[in-house]
This record gives sequence, structure tokens and C-alpha cells, in this order.
Amino acid sequence: MRTAHGKSLVLAAALAALGACTATDGSLHQLDAPGGGPDEFSIMPQRPLQLPATTALPPPTPGGRNRADIAPLSDAVVAMNGNPGAAVAGGVPARDAALVAAVSQGGVTADIRQVVANEDAAFRGRASYLQAFNLFGSDLYYRAYRSQALDAYAELERFRAAGITVPTAPPAGN
Repeated sequence: MRTAHGKSLVLAAALAALGACTATDGSLHQLDAPGGGPDEFSIMPQRPLQLPATTALPPPTPGGRNRADIAPLSDAVVAMNGNPGAAVAGGVPARDAALVAAVSQGGVTADIRQVVANEDAAFRGRASYLQAFNLFGSDLYYRAYRSQALDAYAELERFRAAGITVPTAPPAGN
């Protein structure tokens, strides 16, 4: 009788240890949103579908315009109540030159994307020490980046209080 209970206890401990060691891909990313916050992609204007004159595929035009979204950047600017004529192709508008000069005073890092990627990998490496205490296999992305997260609804209210027009958002908690 004693050995049966001992075997059961060892088996239960082994299963618990095996469950705690479940392999993951090592990613801290969780692809779904943590709540029903505002959707950043809701500004994309939708045009009604139209049947073209012919159903033959057109030849590809690398670098050419997309037939479905002829001017996607201008459409996005219009959707956010902006002036599409103010957009400057391929550079910084003259009116923003002073702003760019001011923010560039400390120098410009040409490989900023790689620098940020390396810093983020180091940060995630430090945050992965939390993984040792992850008993239920939950994703640690939000726990690791909690100090850098914005409260979407607090920002929404802050912009509204400042008189900035903001898109509607679902009620908090949905």
C-alpha cells in the first residue's frame, strides 16, 4: 500500500515537472490584444468592390500603383482629417526642417533599427528570468513590457481633454 502511494506521488510530481517544462518558441510576444482597446487600423477607408471590365490579371508593375489602393497614404491622411496635399514625397517638408534639426542635435544613428533590436533582445533576455516562475505557461510579453505600456483609454481621455479629435473606441472592459 505504501509503495502504491509513493508511486502515485512520484508520478504526480513527474507530471507536474513535465508540465512546467513545456517547450515554447521562446517568444515573449502575444499576438492578440489584451483587451477591447481602440483599433489602430480602423482608419483604413473601405471602398465598395467593383467588377473590372475584364477578369484577366494585369501584368505586374513593380513599384507601380496598387489597383485597389491607388493612394493609400493620402487616403489614410484624409481618414484622419488631414490634408493629403501637405504630404511631401521622398523627404521632409520645408516647414518641418526646424523640427528635424532640433531632434537631430544629439546626432542621428544610421542603424537605429538594429540598435533597438539588440537592446530589445537584451531586455527580453533579462525579462526571461521570469520564465522560471511561469507555472501555468502563460505568455510573459505583457508582464515583461508592463513598464513601457500605455493605457489606451487614459490616452484617449487625455487627447479628448486637450481638444484633439480622436476616433471612437469600444467601452473599456469589452
